[in-house]
Amino acid sequence: MNYFKAKIKFLLYVGLMYLTALVIVPTTAFSGTVIKMSYNGPPSLKDNAVHVFATALKNIVEKETTGKISIKLFPNSQLGNEEQRMEQVMHDSMINVASFAGLQTVFPQMFATNTPFMFDNYKAAHLFFDHSSFMVKAKKELRSIAGVQMLAVIEDGGFLDFTSNKLIKSPKDFKGLKFRAMDASQVAMYEAFGASGVPIPWTGVYLALKTGVADGQMNPPTYIIIGSLYGVQKYLTIANVQYSDQFLLINGSLLDSLGKKEQKILYNAVQEANKKTRKFVESQVVKRIKFLADKGMEVYTPNSKEKAAFRELAIPAYTKWLRKKVEQKWIDLALSDAKKANKEAK
Repeated sequence: MNYFKAKIKFLLYVGLMYLTALVIVPTTAFSGTVIKMSYNGPPSLKDNAVHVFATALKNIVEKETTGKISIKLFPNSQLGNEEQRMEQVMHDSMINVASFAGLQTVFPQMFATNTPFMFDNYKAAHLFFDHSSFMVKAKKELRSIAGVQMLAVIEDGGFLDFTSNKLIKSPKDFKGLKFRAMDASQVAMYEAFGASGVPIPWTGVYLALKTGVADGQMNPPTYIIIGSLYGVQKYLTIANVQYSDQFLLINGSLLDSLGKKEQKILYNAVQEANKKTRKFVESQVVKRIKFLADKGMEVYTPNSKEKAAFRELAIPAYTKWLRKKVEQKWIDLALSDAKKANKEAK
């Protein structure tokens, strides 16, 4: 009898310890917050500026929160394509880096910031995206519409330039050419120059240029190198057509669930990571243009008169296309704030 009493006491003791463990474990080992972060491009610190940003953000947040917040990176669109990831960040506790392709169905107003020849230099673009009234309004509107908070605009590869197998100095040089277009806005711009726009996905650009399906295309030097386009294009025109960027988005409910201290750490980390990424991108531009020249591309930079000719045709064509999607007030505000930024950046 004493044997059975002792055994029962032992089993009760083991059971109590097990239940205690179940209560204690979640409050210790599993008390941290893990946030998924998804974006395009490979996990390369050499070639992918967004990965440079994501890595810096992860390291800073995890260090400053002493591991209470952990960011798990999902590069190469592992969590889905642009539209799928946009849907996810609207409904799930995550961070997503979206391009215009991700925002186009949810918040097309952002396309007003992609007007050709909008910014004279990097400093002007930074002033606009960090401080303009357009961005204040856009962030508030996006939060209201989609429940998503835009934390920052990430620099991705610098400014877009033209490549072709014919020297492009001014719009008249586009006449009769076929240019690869990323979207309908680029088709409108090329048509204004006298060329035709051919929609081709990035994965098909090299072959299209090699076979003559397209005569030219537009991308930052970074992507011209990544795509080995220097092997099928002879000329590079440093036109600085559009500022290449992507948008850092976080689920609004997730952001609100963080304490004030953690939110402050996150905002500061975003700013620090953005500074690091901009420095990285801009320090590589000259080197990458030289790399392309060394690969045999002839590099041309349009003079002020030629740039003005591009601007005079491209802006009206782009805004005409955009007016079909957004209210004129968004376009006017973006152009007005860009003008102020350009003036301040001089």
